[in-house]
Amino acid sequence: MGGIEALRCDLTKCASAEQVYAEIARYAASEPDLPWILGGGWRMPFFPGGSPRREDLDKIVPDRPVFLINTDHHGAWVNSTALELAGIDATTPDPEDGRIDRDSDGVPSGMLHEGAADIVGAVLPTTTSEEVRAGVLTGERVLFGFGITGWEEAILGSYAGYEDFTPYYRELLDEGLLRGRVSGALWVSRDFDGMTIPEFVADLERRRDQYARAGLRLDTAKIMVDGVPENETAAMEEPYQAECSCTGGRGLSYFNAEQLCELVPLLNARGISAHFHAIGDRAVRYCLDAVEGVPATDRASVRNHIAHLQVINPDDLARFGALGVTANIQPLWACLDAQMATMTLPLMGELRSQWQYQFASLERAGANIVCGSDWPVSTSDPWQGMHVAVNRRAPGETEAEPLLPHEALSLASILTAYTRGSHDLLGMPGGVIEVGGVCDLAIADRDPFAGPASDIYLTRNVLTTLDGEIVFEAEPRA
Repeated sequence: MGGIEALRCDLTKCASAEQVYAEIARYAASEPDLPWILGGGWRMPFFPGGSPRREDLDKIVPDRPVFLINTDHHGAWVNSTALELAGIDATTPDPEDGRIDRDSDGVPSGMLHEGAADIVGAVLPTTTSEEVRAGVLTGERVLFGFGITGWEEAILGSYAGYEDFTPYYRELLDEGLLRGRVSGALWVSRDFDGMTIPEFVADLERRRDQYARAGLRLDTAKIMVDGVPENETAAMEEPYQAECSCTGGRGLSYFNAEQLCELVPLLNARGISAHFHAIGDRAVRYCLDAVEGVPATDRASVRNHIAHLQVINPDDLARFGALGVTANIQPLWACLDAQMATMTLPLMGELRSQWQYQFASLERAGANIVCGSDWPVSTSDPWQGMHVAVNRRAPGETEAEPLLPHEALSLASILTAYTRGSHDLLGMPGGVIEVGGVCDLAIADRDPFAGPASDIYLTRNVLTTLDGEIVFEAEPRA
């Protein structure tokens, strides 16, 4: 998705609503023959209440439908034409797994959260095979540039208007065009594609056996348990703060506890690891409870992991090590940026705000910690994430208040998590430098241990090798 979106209306580099509007206008003018304007990467803090409006898109693109995914990929911004084509109006009910933002008269405002975006997704033009192939190869080049030679494609299945990319990965590997090491997480749909859970797991096995090959591991299933706190879809044990909440609820859990407790043991028994998306403390507990129901011998044979882990009840920290559940963290988010300060903290309240991104606590509790980027949600540059893990401040911020500084990790710990930890989690060779090891190397322009911690983010990758072959070399600086 990151590669495809980089080739569409890419809003990831925009730093304000004004820049977003300008980039949409520029892109639309440059592509007059496209039937839809597709892309994404805009950020919620740019807009009042985190919700951009359809009228603003209507002014910029009055003649074509527009569908722009939020940078966190948990919602989409659409114009009036897109709403009309999808049949969304004041009478359209919210889906069980999403919400349509509305004006006081019930008319949709243009922001669609979670499953509500899929209503428009159903009428989007099909992503062509040429777009998918170009997107995968573009994504690989981006990752090589940051010193990344292996990755997990975290959603292989129909999601957010995209089709299943699995056949294209197999095709590109067979043609020798894709060189990186790939692990694919087969998507667990929220309705199990109309099957019973045992039938669905059997179908995952079929897909794994059909497409897996050297260079493409397919022994993981992606289970998105909840959403994100900014739109009140992260699953919390207690309701969001009433004075700041627009729903008054505890968020959404896309799978209930009983479904997960049936699903996960079946996956693990067949050698399929669970890759959970869990942001809220209730979602995290659901995941741990499901893994606890797996026989110990089955747990030991897979690599279950929970990604994101924004809010964890401290009572659950020790369960990660005890159950062999890896903490897959995205450290770039663990800072007091505009979204955290203006949207997240007011909804969380004082107590839960202290439970966010507990990296050091997880480490002390014996959890195995690894790192990923969640790109295109955030940059895939590991040095930016390492900087925040150590400083608990956004890159380049030296005076800002750190977010819970007692939860910082050492540079040695976070560097290990990004290298050996992630390789081990995905069952890939490499991640360590040793005689006889795989010659995948990322060469930095400096020793990050030699300078001040506040400069970690300035580290740049200058050369990447894959099996001893140079796959990226930075242009010399002027």
